[in-house]
Amino acid sequence: MYIPKHFEEPRLDAMLALIRRYPLSTLVANAPGGLNADHIPLHWIGDSAAPYGTLRGHLARANPLASERLPEGEVLAIFQAENAYISPSWYAGKQESGKVVPTWNYATVHAYGFMRLIDDAEWIRAELAALTDAQEAGLPHPWTLSDAPADFVEQLFGQVVGVEIVVSRLLGKWKVSQNQPPANRDGVVRGLAEAGHAKLAALVAAGAG
Repeated sequence: MYIPKHFEEPRLDAMLALIRRYPLSTLVANAPGGLNADHIPLHWIGDSAAPYGTLRGHLARANPLASERLPEGEVLAIFQAENAYISPSWYAGKQESGKVVPTWNYATVHAYGFMRLIDDAEWIRAELAALTDAQEAGLPHPWTLSDAPADFVEQLFGQVVGVEIVVSRLLGKWKVSQNQPPANRDGVVRGLAEAGHAKLAALVAAGAG
């Protein structure tokens, strides 16, 4: 990923916060037929043996990522936060010189690591519970695995395979108008807020993650 210095987000806590808040990853692997990309929720956990932690999730058994024998090598999980088009009309510079162009603002984390498949019902049960509990937290009536009939849940366990990725490196890119002068950034914050992108406006206002 191309990361100009002013868009680099090296802080581990900021990158992990994005992963936790936006767990739906684009998981990219080199499969026998070429690159394979799929959209998989991944749950980050701390791991004393891995400085960048571990990502866990599950795949349908029918998914080629689970059913094909993947060549050895890194996989890439991409996590994407808010993003939006940035209009030149929001820049103060439009009135001053007219030398402005459109762009796109976003925040993303790329997590690299080595993936292994886990065909163990108890491991899958624990991971499904952890992923579900994290997403249900804060809801007025959180759902848990025990809310579903036990035989139904057991049947589902047979249809999926666990996934674990020990993260070897993380790259964070927060492209949130850091390269613009203050007056232009203020205009972007107002424009995004008016367009309904409050979370991205807050990122621009903060200047980073």
